[in-house]
Order: sequence, then C-alpha cells, then structure tokens
Amino acid sequence: MSTLFSPFTIKGITLKNRIIVSPMCQYSAVDGFANDWHLVHLGSFAIGGAALIFVEATGVSPEGRISAADLGLWKDEHIEKLNQINTFLKQQGSIPGIQLAHAGRKASTMVPWEGRDEVKIEDGGWQTVAPSAIPYSDSYPKPVALDQNGIQKVISDFKSATERALKAGFEVIEIHASHGYLLHQFLSPLANQRTDEYGGNFENRIRLLLEVVESVQSVLPKENPLFIRIPGTDWAESGWTPQDASALGKVLKDNGVDVLDVTSGGLVHHQKIAIGPAYQTPFAAKVKRETGAVTSTVGLITNATQAESILVNEEADLVMLAREFLRDPHFPLRAAYELKENTDWPLQYERAKW
Repeated sequence: MSTLFSPFTIKGITLKNRIIVSPMCQYSAVDGFANDWHLVHLGSFAIGGAALIFVEATGVSPEGRISAADLGLWKDEHIEKLNQINTFLKQQGSIPGIQLAHAGRKASTMVPWEGRDEVKIEDGGWQTVAPSAIPYSDSYPKPVALDQNGIQKVISDFKSATERALKAGFEVIEIHASHGYLLHQFLSPLANQRTDEYGGNFENRIRLLLEVVESVQSVLPKENPLFIRIPGTDWAESGWTPQDASALGKVLKDNGVDVLDVTSGGLVHHQKIAIGPAYQTPFAAKVKRETGAVTSTVGLITNATQAESILVNEEADLVMLAREFLRDPHFPLRAAYELKENTDWPLQYERAKW
C-alpha cells in the first residue's frame, strides 16, 4: 500500500488516508452564517475521498473576520448549518475539522475579487486590533493595540468558538497562528513591538498563542485532536525564522498539541517568497526532524507522486491541498488510480471507476 493511502490515527480519530483539504476562504457567508455554497463546496471533497476536510478560517468574533463575508462561530445560531454540513461529510466517510481564526490587523478588508483595500467603518467595516498599532500596509486599516481586556477577550473567544464547533459536530480543531493573522502577529517581532509580557523576547511573543491553546484544550475532549497552523518563516529580514518555528513546535508538542500544520508568509507586504512546487515542505520537514512532532505540509502540492514522495521521505506525516482541490474536488480518487490503489468510491459514482 502507498503511504498516501495508509490510515493514520491521531488520538480518537483515524484518517482513512493522508490527504487533507486545507482551509480555503470562500467569502460567501452573510453575518458569519454558512449556506448551501459551503455545503456543496465541502461536500464535493467528501464525495471525492478526502480523509479530513477543514472548513475555512472561521472568525471567533465579528472583528476577527478577514472580511464581512467570512464564516463565523461567535454565536450559537451559527451552529445549525455547520452541523448539517458535517453530517453529510461524515456520511461520506470524511472527518470534519474547522480552523478557528482571528485576522487581527488584516481584518475589515474587501473580498478578494473586489480588491484588497480597507473597508471603512462607515462602509460596514470595523476597528481592527493587533499586538501593536502598526498597519499591514498603507491600504489596510490602522489597528489599535490590544490591551489586557482585549487579550482576555481573544482567549475567551477562541474557547467559546471551540465549544460551538464541538456542538456543530467538528471532530478536529485547528488554531490559525500563521499567514499574518492575529496570533502570528504576536509571534513575529515585525508586527509585535510591545514592551509588556506579550512582547519582546521569544517566550513573551508566544505567550498569547499558548494561552489560547490552553483555553481551547480546557473544553476539547481528550479524543479530539488539536492542530496548530504555525509559520515556518516570515520570508522577511529580522522576522520569524525556521529556527523560531522549530522552537515553537517543541513548546507546542510539549503542551499537548497533536499536529503542527507548517505554512509560511503573509505577515508583511514586503515579503520575498521563493514559490515553487511544495515550497513550504522544507519548513515542515525541519520542524518534524527537530521536534519529533506530527506535521502536515501544504503549498503547491499538485499530484499523487509528489504527495507520496513527501510522505515516504518523512518530510511530513500528512499532506494538505488547497487549490488542487478546487481544480479537482475528487483528487483522492484520481491519486488512488495513479498510485494503483483500489479505494472505495461512492456507490452513485462507481460506474465511472477506472
């Protein structure tokens, strides 16, 4: 059997293969509510054979959304539609996961197909927050620095969103601490210029993430895995480094985090990213090698042979795909054919099996 199609157990769940749908923002929600777009979008990946399907970055508070069209889990009314979606995913043999997020200074912006600029308060935007009052760029809102009450609200919001996620039927929780969003902003000295216990040295800059992790773990059942998406690098001078990623990875592993989802970039607009096939995998490999943690990788992984090679070479334990799933929601079925694996197809689709 190929490694890509071998099962993988994390705590109380077993993935039927190593193929994961990475969270992908759809910018299609109203007031945080999921709708039939999300049902069909996510359901197609379950029909296609993905083992674990992550719902997009979901705001733990209204001000935590990237745009007004993001999903949210800040009120109980959000649960019902998500529960319907998760019921369908489970019926197809997939495990539903959700990425909980707070955009920080990268919030209150347009949906991508309308632009990347700030949405002003008078136009439906909101005041953004960050570790320090430094905007992402000239076209983004200027945030206010979080005070102690604001920090405690962030921690509480992640905990409450986790409780709602469990009620909605999610079996895996991921905390988003990468791509330049709030928790990543605290991690990096390029965005965090605080002089209190949440800024300055490495131990202080990772403090908020650890407190969020602790709050989430306090309500997360022991059988439910916790993923953390961490940055492998800022791709910018004097920023977060691969060495920082490994150091954080060790701390998170020691604090009971189950999987480190290693990505990169997004913190500063002047970043210089060396993009290429599987360009983020070396960061996941370094974290895995230096911490012994279970890791996942994502980024320009586009075919079965490439994904299999990453796993066989022990560069990561799990493979996430995003854009390739948009191009082919049934990627796992195609990958199985390419690797000569005999996998189950939905009965309704068996007549098309290779």
